[in-house]
Amino acid sequence: MKDFIYSALLFLSQLGYPGIALALMVEIIPSEIVLGYGGYMVSQGHVNFIGAVIAGTIGGTIAQLFLYWAGYYGGRPFLQKYGKYILLKQSHIDLSEQWFIKYGAGVVFFARFIPVVRQAISIPAGISKMPIGKFTLYTVAATVPWCILFLYLGQVLGKNWSHVKEYAQPYVLPLIIAALVLAVIYFLIKKTKKTTD
Repeated sequence: MKDFIYSALLFLSQLGYPGIALALMVEIIPSEIVLGYGGYMVSQGHVNFIGAVIAGTIGGTIAQLFLYWAGYYGGRPFLQKYGKYILLKQSHIDLSEQWFIKYGAGVVFFARFIPVVRQAISIPAGISKMPIGKFTLYTVAATVPWCILFLYLGQVLGKNWSHVKEYAQPYVLPLIIAALVLAVIYFLIKKTKKTTD
């Protein structure tokens, strides 16, 4: 698997910005690894940082739009049948659906920083016919800081970019905590507004 990842990244790196976007779009390789390698490409002068962030944001957003559309047009039966082909477990779909029902559309932003539900949250958003403009806005808003973090770490690590996930742990945990705190505040405000209406 490791050899496949390195071969794929080597091929995609020759494409520059489209390669970063494409790698995130197809989601065969974890986004952290793709972005870490993208940061390494920045350190080597093959791409610039801002361009890599834009490419990463486009690719990451399109990947989530695919899942949104799968939920929107195919619904739960489609995903139960074909989810395994896009590396989505039934438990991930179930959990993300519970989160979406319980917390509403805002969870599309906050869940992007939380493992397990990060990718799958787009599915219940599609099933519930969440407005695509709002979905895209929340997705982009969460994808940008994720891209910046891992591209920056990959750039700093240089040739050691493959250790990006280990080095990211001290940064990702505060990001998850911050996302959860913001989520609680958002949901409390939403709940208070609902009771006063």
